[in-house]
Amino acid sequence: MAKTIKYDRAAVVEKATNLYWEKGFHATSMRNLQDVIDMRPGSIYACFGSKEGLFKEALQHYAAMSLQQLQACKSAPSPINALKAFIKIAVIESQQVAPSGMCMLAKTIAELTDANADLLAEAKRLLRDVEAEFAEVIKAAKAHNEISESADPEQLARYIQIQLMGLRTYVRANDSSIPMAELIDEMFANAPFNA
Repeated sequence: MAKTIKYDRAAVVEKATNLYWEKGFHATSMRNLQDVIDMRPGSIYACFGSKEGLFKEALQHYAAMSLQQLQACKSAPSPINALKAFIKIAVIESQQVAPSGMCMLAKTIAELTDANADLLAEAKRLLRDVEAEFAEVIKAAKAHNEISESADPEQLARYIQIQLMGLRTYVRANDSSIPMAELIDEMFANAPFNA
């Protein structure tokens, strides 16, 4: 008789995501994983292939959470206001509730080298997926007549991605007295939505 799986894969990936997001790939040891996800190394290897395999699933889980939130922005009465709310959550609220205020994908790209080429490529691919979803939100905003018909969704998506990554890094590098909500409002006020 085959052994039944005694773990909830989604719960394990969620816990691993939070650990990797907090510590990064290299600083997360197998012992850390074992303690947090309550699986022995042999079980981790049997279920995920390796520490790298679990990390790849964690990256995909992290990106899926962002993509799901962005997809909801497209059907909001105001996609631009929904996008601004998404940015405020990512920049401001994540400082208090997330394992790290940094984007896990950007943090991974900064940490990994070509020695982990597959994981680095996956993080870059997922970051491009998020940027593509920003472009879809911009297209929805165009359909709602919130921005100029001539605005370029891909250019605006790049702008949003760059600003978001910069704001999250800036807030990590400085104290909590910075008026982040005002900076985000400025970011949207200065966005080339009417280009």
